[in-house]
Amino acid sequence: MKISKKIISIISIFFLVIVTVIVARTLIGNHFKKKFSKWPAPETYIGIVNEINFANRINTFGTATPAQTRSYKVEKYEILSPINFNQKIKKGEVIAKLKNRSITAPFDGVIGKRFFSEDLEVSTTSILINVEDASIIYSDVNIPEIFAPFVQIGLPVDVKVSGYKDRIFVGKIDSHGSRINEDTRSLEARIIIENLSFEILPGSLLEFSIQYNLRKSLGIPDTAILIEGDKSYVFKVTGGNKTIKSEIVTGDRLDGFIEIIKGIDSGEKIVSEGLKKISPNSEIKPIIK
Repeated sequence: MKISKKIISIISIFFLVIVTVIVARTLIGNHFKKKFSKWPAPETYIGIVNEINFANRINTFGTATPAQTRSYKVEKYEILSPINFNQKIKKGEVIAKLKNRSITAPFDGVIGKRFFSEDLEVSTTSILINVEDASIIYSDVNIPEIFAPFVQIGLPVDVKVSGYKDRIFVGKIDSHGSRINEDTRSLEARIIIENLSFEILPGSLLEFSIQYNLRKSLGIPDTAILIEGDKSYVFKVTGGNKTIKSEIVTGDRLDGFIEIIKGIDSGEKIVSEGLKKISPNSEIKPIIK
């Protein structure tokens, strides 16, 4: 009898401990839930999905060549008055006055000078005067064969010049070959760039980004995409400022934006930055950026 009472007492104490733990955990949970539920919703940058311009690109490089060049070999002893090198000149103006003749500009351009190679005996007595029309710059480039079907006259080209690292000049495809070069497996094309301010110097190294397949597509900042494995997601923002995690299908990337093929409609709001502090079905304080 005493043993039975002892067992009952142990069981009662055991159940009492369990009930106490459950009640305590519930009270603590409610306390923290009530406490943290008072925290304000995090401020979050959002954006509105719109169509933007996308294009595929072919990258290559070339050398800046002036539209026209004329060279004159002159003996130094013939020159009667100083020549204004590196100066602009108009068509018909005198470039150099010589003993027996005068050299006039055949077109608008800039006067330049080049000595002969040092291994030539005449280099000490002669100079080569250049007149260059660099108002239009062209460059002949080789386009890999796989891109040949996309090359068309008039395609826009972004141009970077080594001397202007933060500047983008604008050019276009002026012409292209009619066949693939068997040795280089490429298509020859000519790019022209307006250079009315003469900022691009002849001989400069040029980097080209030829744009093709120009189109308008839905696009969002690449900072708005959450990648998990081989899938991509965004957080849509509802009318009540709640977040919904949605899978999307992406296309090409261009200048910090990702093309959206499927999963978002135009006009929808999405979280554009700060995805790490966002979770599904959480409330946010939206800031439109």
